[in-house]
Amino acid sequence: MSDKRVYLYDSTLRDGQQTQGVDFSAADKTAIAKALDELSIDYIEGGWPGANPTDDAFFANPPKLKNSKLTAFGMTRRAGRSASNDPGLTTLAQSAPIVCMVGKSWDFQVTEALGIELSENLAMISESIAHLKSQVSEVMFDAEHFFDGYKANRDYALAAIKAAYEAGARWVVLCDTNGGTLPDEIFDIVTDVCTHVPGGNVGIHCHNDTENAVANSLAAVRAGVRQVQGTLNGLGERCGNANLISIIPTLMLKMGYDVGISHEQLTHLRRISHILDERLNREPTRQAAYVGDSAFAHKGGLHVSAVEKNPACYEHIEPELVGNQRHILVSDQAGRSNILARFREIGVEVDPKSDAVGKLVEAVKQREFDGYAYDGAEASFELLARKALGELDRYFRVTSFRVIDERRWVDEQDEQVITMSEATVKVVVGDGQFMSVAEGNGPVNALDAALRKVLLTVPEYVEAVQQIELIDYKVRIITRGDGTRAVTRVMIESRDAEGNSWSTVGVSTNIIEASYNALRDSITYKLFKSGVRSQHA
Repeated sequence: MSDKRVYLYDSTLRDGQQTQGVDFSAADKTAIAKALDELSIDYIEGGWPGANPTDDAFFANPPKLKNSKLTAFGMTRRAGRSASNDPGLTTLAQSAPIVCMVGKSWDFQVTEALGIELSENLAMISESIAHLKSQVSEVMFDAEHFFDGYKANRDYALAAIKAAYEAGARWVVLCDTNGGTLPDEIFDIVTDVCTHVPGGNVGIHCHNDTENAVANSLAAVRAGVRQVQGTLNGLGERCGNANLISIIPTLMLKMGYDVGISHEQLTHLRRISHILDERLNREPTRQAAYVGDSAFAHKGGLHVSAVEKNPACYEHIEPELVGNQRHILVSDQAGRSNILARFREIGVEVDPKSDAVGKLVEAVKQREFDGYAYDGAEASFELLARKALGELDRYFRVTSFRVIDERRWVDEQDEQVITMSEATVKVVVGDGQFMSVAEGNGPVNALDAALRKVLLTVPEYVEAVQQIELIDYKVRIITRGDGTRAVTRVMIESRDAEGNSWSTVGVSTNIIEASYNALRDSITYKLFKSGVRSQHA
């Protein structure tokens, strides 16, 4: 084994399921396992067979993996039982070709949590490892609370992991279960451990309770361990586990280790991170290292000017290496560099000395002073820019709209309620004038439905408009004082049939008008990007 080879062990399907609000189905687990397999993670921990119906269903029909090894998780034999007579070990042996067992390595946990003699715990570790070693291809031992145990009773903590190693454990994994150990402590303790158990048989499993799980894992690798355990996006109980999405590129690109992942596979890192978020039905973290939307986003004019000359001025790696991309944000902090860089991103060629650029910079600053935010609404900015350059015709013009909300109580106890929204719009398209009425689930939905009714009568617009799906709607109050009279910012995220997404913004003291502004931009952007010819409204 090369000293530069570090093995990756993913515990998303077990540790991740302990996250508050996360409840994987067996189908979720299978989909995530396949994504991990695509990335060639060495070990994928599928769960704890026998612990719950979901894990039982997953192991009863495990996914077919091409690159990764499926692992089952469990615990050492119970006190007072023999290894051969322990139902938990029997289930483990029947579930997967590789097993990982957790056991105590902190004397305090042994006497207080288990209530047994210290020697009995060592026997439980040794006998369990030896028993399963004869039945499966590979056995690992997770030394729970190892670092707390080491600091409390070094000799006993070392005795626990040596018992596992000498009984045949392929990996002895040091767990910072409470997540309270710091990187310098990790380095010193792991350095000592590797004089007792070879580093090529030692792993690290860190929790993130001090926001040090990634740093602790990297410190452990520097000290000699050659297996790192963690989860996708740092999912896990309490504050989470070590985030493999951050650890993988750091080991590969910063520290020069081989983690069994090719550089081509690394370009899928962002996508695989987002696969998990999609399964959890949550928005990806914008500020996530390496893969977040903001990881390579530049907003300040000074930064953008430097990045335009050489991205290394403000980027620690090329974003494409991890499947990400550079974003030039436009805001009230923007200068000409931001605007010009953003033009290049959207494929607009413009003379840097053009008066239009200066006017657009001032327009953006004024509009953001009024409440607009273009660093999260790139589609609205592109429409603003193309209009300023004379490249955007008007596809339609709404001359008026009216929205009525009706709420009726239909019983004397005021418990049965009917709420209905109805919108009326008057729209000019080309030489035609149209009026449409539609009902919806709330005023914005009704307004959207009424506007689409008109646009879908225009043959040139039909295909593009039918594809538009509004997938997110955010409202923020952006002035203090009386909230009911405040200026409101509405952000709408839309998606089309090809999976392209875009965000638009609207601002007004009236929430319906703000919503309409964002909705109008969303439809206009899709029509423009689809190459639809304007009817010159």
